[in-house]
Amino acid sequence: MTAVTDHADHADDTEYDERPGRPDGGSEGAWDDGLIARRVAGGPRAISTGTGTGTGNGNGTHAYAPTAPPTSYEGPLRARLDALRELVGLSRTRLDGGTLAEAGRVLDEAAARRRLSERHTVVAIAGATGSGKSTLFNALAGVMISDTGVRRPTTAAPIGCSWTDGAAGLLDRLGIPGRLRRRPLQGPGADDLQGLVLVDLPDHDSAVGEHREQVDRILALVDAVIWVVDPEKYADAMLHERYLRPMAGHAEVTFVVLNQIDRLPGDAADQVLDDLRRLLDEDGIALGEHGEPGATVLALSALTGDGLGELREALGQFTQERGAAARRISADLDAAATRLRPVYVDEATSGRGRGRIGLSEEAREEFADRLADAVGATAAGDAAERSWRRNAGKACGDPWFRLWRWYEAQRTPQIGTGPVAQPPAEEEATARQRVEHAVRTVADEAASGLPAPWGQAVREAAVRGAEGLPEALDELAVTAGVPAGRPPRPGWWPVAVLAQAAMTMLQVVGGLWLIGQIIGIAQPNLGVPALLMLAGIVGGPCVEWASRMAARGPARRYGLDAERRLREAAAGCGRARVLDPVAAELLRYREVREQYVRVAGAPGGVSLAGSSSIG
Repeated sequence: MTAVTDHADHADDTEYDERPGRPDGGSEGAWDDGLIARRVAGGPRAISTGTGTGTGNGNGTHAYAPTAPPTSYEGPLRARLDALRELVGLSRTRLDGGTLAEAGRVLDEAAARRRLSERHTVVAIAGATGSGKSTLFNALAGVMISDTGVRRPTTAAPIGCSWTDGAAGLLDRLGIPGRLRRRPLQGPGADDLQGLVLVDLPDHDSAVGEHREQVDRILALVDAVIWVVDPEKYADAMLHERYLRPMAGHAEVTFVVLNQIDRLPGDAADQVLDDLRRLLDEDGIALGEHGEPGATVLALSALTGDGLGELREALGQFTQERGAAARRISADLDAAATRLRPVYVDEATSGRGRGRIGLSEEAREEFADRLADAVGATAAGDAAERSWRRNAGKACGDPWFRLWRWYEAQRTPQIGTGPVAQPPAEEEATARQRVEHAVRTVADEAASGLPAPWGQAVREAAVRGAEGLPEALDELAVTAGVPAGRPPRPGWWPVAVLAQAAMTMLQVVGGLWLIGQIIGIAQPNLGVPALLMLAGIVGGPCVEWASRMAARGPARRYGLDAERRLREAAAGCGRARVLDPVAAELLRYREVREQYVRVAGAPGGVSLAGSSSIG
């Protein structure tokens, strides 16, 4: 008979040639420690053919373990992993490391598993103290590998058993040393489990904290889990609340085995099994019944072998499918997507079915209007209009009226002479408050409907952009306000100027003519000079009034144009400093949202239920 084991200093599953021999380790063979599985063989083990890694076995011969192909993730699973990697990269500067830790772990473990064997399926046997998991482990292996007994805890360290060569990397990943790696009995039925790597775990409820840590660590790495429960502890709250319920999404890679049914009389086993199914359903675990995907639930007795064949058949089919690793990674992706959902989907907004996330055109226009009010665009337009009219009045107005207005202005004491008075402090403060209020309003509008981290990022972007915005608007009020110099003149302006000059000349000529008649220079004729003066006196104001009426339209257009320029300048400043950074954050959120949709597995990249478009 030939037994196979691993030396502690070898971290692979190389098989060693052993023959029954003397206990002193003489040349006839190596010492059999009683825990090593044996195979019937007439002589030294034949060397495996094919490409592999040669390892010395310590007695002059070599065994070669063929290199197993790596696991491949194709189709939707690969797309989801790529999307999660992109999601983490886009979110790293917006979310804290703890939030993305689980997603990073899934990516790391998926990459580590992908590099290892595809034709092996790693299944852990887990259970509570006294559930009989080690007995079941030995029964499946067909030989006494894991210690059993009344001493608790019996299993102190995980033990690995591989039915096929090439599982060294998988066992290394689990941290199982060579001295705890075994091979099963190669008897009838062993071929059904080719590719299976079975791991016996310590008790998950062990009083030793290190044991529980090992269980939690390995459960996160294996492809599937067999939970062994007994009729006394199958409803244990710790098992359901700490393990089964959180792993409900991993139903397709979960086996739940009710062991020790030989202790139950009559139909009690069926009743306990039905109650176990009820508890699993309450935990949210889908049961794989009637051909539907889900957890496999079986009842057996590892001690008597009753029902063991059904489990062996289910494990054999499960292993031959070679899809457990991909299904485990897919379930891990589902769990990670569920944990990340609150930071990518606002549940309140989704529940209301809000149709759009981001800034609407109305919000953008309102923001521009608020900035225009803060910079005084309307007042600047009015000032430009008054300037145009004043210039028209100077050019086309009656000169005697202008002289009278100048005289009245000289008689009235001037107030505020000297340097141009600065705006009052309260007006400047009010303008700054208007700007700050406009920024807060547009930031709140943009952040509405976003999850908290992304809403906060939008608000911070708006606040950063608003730094120095009031000062920039003040500068715009000077540079883009009322243009320097005289306003442009319309085509009728020279005609009005000439007409007003003609009216003035009529008055002057008529007046000089009358003076000449008075002093005797001119012939007496009061009618003509009086008529000339009357025409000039009446015509001057008429020309001024007509010019004023004609100037209303151009002056208004000139004022509106000045207001428009200032509004556009203020809006451009606000857009560059506030709206563009906010839009960049919204674009980033849209990108991560699309990646999250792919991670969550929505077909075709469509939005999740209740999700919204982004503007």
